[in-house]
Amino acid sequence: MSPSFYNTFISKAPLNPINKKHDFTVFSNMRGMDYFHSVKLNSLVDLPIYSGGLGVLAGDTLKSAADLKYTFLAVGILWNKGYILQKACYHFGQETTEFNWEPKHYPGLVPLKKRIELYIGKERVILRLWKYYVFSQDRQHAVPLILLDSNVEGNSPTNRKLTDRLYNSKSEWWKIVQRKVLGVGGIRAIQALGYEVDTYHLNEGHAAFAFVEMAKQAPADRWEDIKSHFAYTCHTPVKAGHDRLPVSELKNVLDPQELGISQQLGSEEVNSNTVNLTLLALNAAHKANAVSEKHEEVTKIQFPNHVKKIRGITNGIHHLTWVADSMAELFDLYNEELGAWRKNPEQLKNILNLKKNQRFKTDLWEAHQVNKRSLVKWLSPWLLEENVFTIAWARRAASYKRPELLLYDLTRLEEIARKVGCLQIIFAGKAHPKDLAGAHSIKSILEKIDSLSGKRDYLKILYLEDYDTHVGKKLVCGVDAWLNNPLPPFEASGTSGMKAILNGVPQLSTRDGWIAEADENVGIIFGYVPEKGEIGMETNFRVEEDANSLYNALDEMARIYKEAAAGG
Repeated sequence: MSPSFYNTFISKAPLNPINKKHDFTVFSNMRGMDYFHSVKLNSLVDLPIYSGGLGVLAGDTLKSAADLKYTFLAVGILWNKGYILQKACYHFGQETTEFNWEPKHYPGLVPLKKRIELYIGKERVILRLWKYYVFSQDRQHAVPLILLDSNVEGNSPTNRKLTDRLYNSKSEWWKIVQRKVLGVGGIRAIQALGYEVDTYHLNEGHAAFAFVEMAKQAPADRWEDIKSHFAYTCHTPVKAGHDRLPVSELKNVLDPQELGISQQLGSEEVNSNTVNLTLLALNAAHKANAVSEKHEEVTKIQFPNHVKKIRGITNGIHHLTWVADSMAELFDLYNEELGAWRKNPEQLKNILNLKKNQRFKTDLWEAHQVNKRSLVKWLSPWLLEENVFTIAWARRAASYKRPELLLYDLTRLEEIARKVGCLQIIFAGKAHPKDLAGAHSIKSILEKIDSLSGKRDYLKILYLEDYDTHVGKKLVCGVDAWLNNPLPPFEASGTSGMKAILNGVPQLSTRDGWIAEADENVGIIFGYVPEKGEIGMETNFRVEEDANSLYNALDEMARIYKEAAAGG
């Protein structure tokens, strides 16, 4: 929900220090600066119920639903330990520690008296319910968010920790339990609170057991009617994103009826020893969608039995959250040409009518420079400069996103910086603690940054620790280009680039996700493009060929920037 900078609740009591954002350090090729300085933060921590794009997108969806005055309800889990805290370590890549916050003192978060319960195997678990209202921009409408919490008296010490940490991967048992809490617990919470729901939306397969709970409450001949009230969104083509849960562990969490329904709808073959939650969700839903046109094509290839059911609905962002003040003021200044863009973001397409308006282009440049000056000041100990070309790669550190592609050939990168002009590069992003490949990518980036310590006069590179929405907004508003180089077609949509383009920041991107649908003028598109109907292998990273293409694109964009900065 990004309450640290959008629709923040104001508490009459002083903000509990544990609910303030942590100062963080920077790993750069300026070691002295890293040692003596940190980035100071003194704002409310964002509600820690997300780890990356999926969670941020869910928050944007709730805010958009509120703005549109929809009758809408959301259910999630109150993660008592959030996701992770990240430290960048030269020797290990990243070190993760426990995140702590205090729900009781979080502004706007209300504990409800209502309790529900469910069984994990044969053990009863009590779930407390919390409510947080997501308000519309005009504060005239609100969407309730209900959060489930097992950290209550009456539960065993182990069960109090079931909702401790998002994406806990200690074992398959933990993964299954958390999905049962969300799916089964979510339905029971809705019913206990008396909400009448027409359509249940499964946002990824994590909530697939919600259908199982509904199916338990009705005879099998009514399942088709229940399915007509379910919709499902698949957010990834990556193999690791599709939960395949072992039946041997499911037996320890689900009751026999729940297991039977799950196997009936989620088994990929007869006598399968796993249940695929993506398949379960597809079979349970009347309608299903992928999150871009390209992802629709890929999803239909991956799940051919559901082609007629799947359609592509490209993800979006909540524009009022992510637009910088300077850009909002600019759009207001040209309100006559753009229309009521605050109420209807589609009006921003009218900006194309201003592309020959020299005054607008001058105003746009200055609005961008306001944001860049803010970013430079925020990171002032690292001696960034306002008129030096600055790019960012900031997202989850996963292999298919190819985090270190820009640093593949340091000699070539240095050559561009020397010939075209200085470069400032900012990296940020976390790897899941169990994602060894992602952690290795971070380690590789840090090692290469350190090796460039003697090049700081023309090449400054920073890795910002503990990337979150607060840092994300600083970057999407303040850099000169947004780098996005996933291996196509494995980025289902990708919304960070949308936030950047909203703020006048061009894309430096491979043709994947939403970019495949965008106008060529959003920036410079480079790299490998799969043939239509081809998925390829997510382990064939095509690093050498795409790195070369990236350097050519970077060289071109840096030259364009230099001309623009000089008034050319």
